[in-house]
Amino acid sequence: MRYTIKRQFAIVFCILMIGTIGLCWFVNNTFLEDYYVKNKQNVLMNAYNYLNDASNAGLIGTEEFDIEFQKICGKDNISYILLDAETKTLKASANDYEILSRQLLNNIFGMENSQNIETLEEGSGFTIRIVLDDRTKTEYVEMWGVLDNGNLFMFRNPMESIKDSVKLANRFMAYVGVAAAFFSTICGLLVSGKLTKPIMELTQISERMIHLDFEAKYSGGSRTEIALLGHNINELSYTLERTISELKSANNELQRDIERKNKIDEMRKEFLSNVSHELKTPIALIQGYAEGLKEGINDDAESRNFYCDVIMDEAVKMNIMVKKLLSLNQLEFGNDVITMERFDIVSLIKNVIQASEIMTKQKEISVRMENYDPIYVWAEEFKTEEVFTNYFTNAINYALYEKIIDIKLQTNEGRVKISVFNTGDPIPEESLAHLWEKFYKVDKARTREYGGTGIGLSIVKAIMESMNQEYGVQNYDNGVEFWFELDLV
Repeated sequence: MRYTIKRQFAIVFCILMIGTIGLCWFVNNTFLEDYYVKNKQNVLMNAYNYLNDASNAGLIGTEEFDIEFQKICGKDNISYILLDAETKTLKASANDYEILSRQLLNNIFGMENSQNIETLEEGSGFTIRIVLDDRTKTEYVEMWGVLDNGNLFMFRNPMESIKDSVKLANRFMAYVGVAAAFFSTICGLLVSGKLTKPIMELTQISERMIHLDFEAKYSGGSRTEIALLGHNINELSYTLERTISELKSANNELQRDIERKNKIDEMRKEFLSNVSHELKTPIALIQGYAEGLKEGINDDAESRNFYCDVIMDEAVKMNIMVKKLLSLNQLEFGNDVITMERFDIVSLIKNVIQASEIMTKQKEISVRMENYDPIYVWAEEFKTEEVFTNYFTNAINYALYEKIIDIKLQTNEGRVKISVFNTGDPIPEESLAHLWEKFYKVDKARTREYGGTGIGLSIVKAIMESMNQEYGVQNYDNGVEFWFELDLV
């Protein structure tokens, strides 16, 4: 195969060794000499700028200048000479100032040997060049010229032989290359010992697959024979896992369908049982009073009217119950579409209170509510009205003692909480969890007295859950509070 481990291993290590050594050799031969010369130029320019600035400021004769200038020249091994306009020596390095003076004058009057000169840079008042000293056969980077105040100057910085330096560096590179080759060979031997690791990994993965454990995956990313095998095993593992997952999902979905069917059957049985129980009493009353009318038990008109009123009243109650059951059925099975809209909840509450004013006055109930500013919410207005109406109607029917209904609206973090409190007896703790169940009645006699069906709070629960909002009930010593929440605009 093209991508064998042995071939890749040999190619990578050879390329790394040859490339690294070759790159270093190329850099040495191409850039080292230029870099060295450029560094010498920068050293001389720094000395020139300091000397020129000091001469312009008249500081050349001061002790501070001498100390600092000696530091600059001594650090970089610069020889220097400074002459006035009459070629009188003002400053010079101790050893070779006569040679520098003579060379400077030769430069000024054009008497230098141009064959041994390579100009690097010429500026206003100075020249930088490489010169070969005929006497010592030594190369220097030399800078000479005229300062701003008219004084003559020259700097010299000896250049070690760059060619010798390059040869020495290349020789060193050869030594390093041999050492690197030896080190690479050792590393290759160590790395080759690890080549069996992915094979063992594949063995372990296949063993886990036998026991239907598909979590382990081969993680190698190369294109070797082992990596290709590992990739194929990963694909096989993924295919098996996906197939088993699909089978389990289908089995789980089937189980959920069975549970859903059983739940619907239970709900249907419960619904029929509750409806039968709730309709049994009004049907019996209607049948009894209808038979009484037919048999003419009472011949006077007043009795016949009473019998008819009872029949009509029970029929109305049955009609209301059936409508509420249909509405609740649509909500519970998701057949009723919720349309979110923006409206003023304060205005809605006031309208319900006003519509129920005759009932509250008949029962001598005091309704309390602060004068709130408009509070706009997102919800379905009709269903929200139905929720509040259920709460408010229950409060009217169960208000006792002081007969007070207190309505509050509290806003907090983008939500509003609407609560309806009525004075009266608290709800028994064991009944609180069942209040939202269909046909559940805490006080059956009292519920029957005002015509309740036990469906109202079930409708509240279905509406609030369809709008994904919170609702609840809370007991107090002197009464009960029902509440629900909506999102503010």
